[in-house]
Amino acid sequence: MAARKGRRLTCESEEPMEADFGGDDGAKGPTQVYLPGRGPPLREGEELVMDEEAYVLYHRAQTGAPCLSFDIIRDHLGDNRTELPLSLYLFAGTQAERAQSNRLMVLRMHNLHGTKPPPSEGSDEDEEEEDEEDEEERKPQLELAMVPHYGGINRVRVTWLAEEPVAAVWSEKGQVEVYALRRLLQVVDDEQALATFLRDEQARVKPVFSFSGHMGEGFALDWSPRVPGRLLTGDCQKNIHLWMPQDGGTWQVDQRPFAGHTRSVEDLQWSPTEDTVFASCSADASIRIWDIRAAPSKACMLTTAAAHCGDVNVISWSRREPFLLSGGDDGALKIWDLRQFKDGTPVATFKQHIAPITSVEWHPQDGGVFAASGADNQITQWDLAVERDPAAGEAETDPGLADLPQQLLFVHQGETDLKELHWHPQCPGLLISTALSGFTVFRTISV
Repeated sequence: MAARKGRRLTCESEEPMEADFGGDDGAKGPTQVYLPGRGPPLREGEELVMDEEAYVLYHRAQTGAPCLSFDIIRDHLGDNRTELPLSLYLFAGTQAERAQSNRLMVLRMHNLHGTKPPPSEGSDEDEEEEDEEDEEERKPQLELAMVPHYGGINRVRVTWLAEEPVAAVWSEKGQVEVYALRRLLQVVDDEQALATFLRDEQARVKPVFSFSGHMGEGFALDWSPRVPGRLLTGDCQKNIHLWMPQDGGTWQVDQRPFAGHTRSVEDLQWSPTEDTVFASCSADASIRIWDIRAAPSKACMLTTAAAHCGDVNVISWSRREPFLLSGGDDGALKIWDLRQFKDGTPVATFKQHIAPITSVEWHPQDGGVFAASGADNQITQWDLAVERDPAAGEAETDPGLADLPQQLLFVHQGETDLKELHWHPQCPGLLISTALSGFTVFRTISV
């Protein structure tokens, strides 16, 4: 079964696999707030200009061929770190035009400084020279440890098994593979070791385990946050398989799929509080809750048959509240209270996006905050705790913003063909996204 229309990243020409990391480059000048679907569209020649004062940090990176999916690798640099410059590690896979040109990669982004304050009036030449020196020192850095992979990568997810980082990879060739990442993480921290790896070792890196029993490609993938090594994979032919870790670094994959969905399984999420419970969403418009203690044919406990008007593309299970967040082809974002899930009615629905939702994720530290990306090239940040102050009168001063949802904190734009986003679990408020235009790393003043 073919992937859902519009899901693939497309690129006019295939670029060589080289790293290119760009930083803050917003222009200055008279601006007007622009929101897609509200007010006049952009005229020919008009461009969106970033307001740097709205960002604490903002950087962009390109890796040649675009990446449909990525995941953040938890590191040993500490939790709750906000001091700049930042460093972070990602794992990603490309979707090149030729199957043999694809790569899996570990990315090390470092020396990520914040946005610079605007220059003060009357600054002299000495200050300008100091600014140039400072600019050189503040340049962001990117190292890539790449591994050849035949076939485009649909989705990747990373976990730690004791002290061993591993990644699950869903590819268009219809296989799910598990790769060990320890060596790749080692070499991105050492320039000389990286050069040796790229010259002599990368072609020898192979998956430590693979499963081809899906009989077709898929996108749904999630590691259990509670049981190390337990994995779920779902395909475009409506099947979900459970992986159980075994001694010796292998997995036993149950050949009996979880039965219930009638179309492609789009996303999977393990419960953050129960070892055996997970959620799934599908192109059949439903969201289902399952318990693996039952036989696969009887494991579905709860179903919302018409969760969205069309495909349900993505879900995210809050680690702090009994809420499930979903996004669909209808552009809607819906919050489901799992204590009332059988009622089939969301506790909140938000409609800011004007195209299908491509990614959603709850903030790892704040239970009421989440982010979403859409095919309308918007990334939105939301806070369920926000209520508009009627005494402020902001809606009256700007009628164009009067009908915005009061929980909408921030709208980030400027990317092309957005696909996936993640909050960094160790750097509060930091968001990373991937799109046809490359990776974006940013933190707004709102979160």
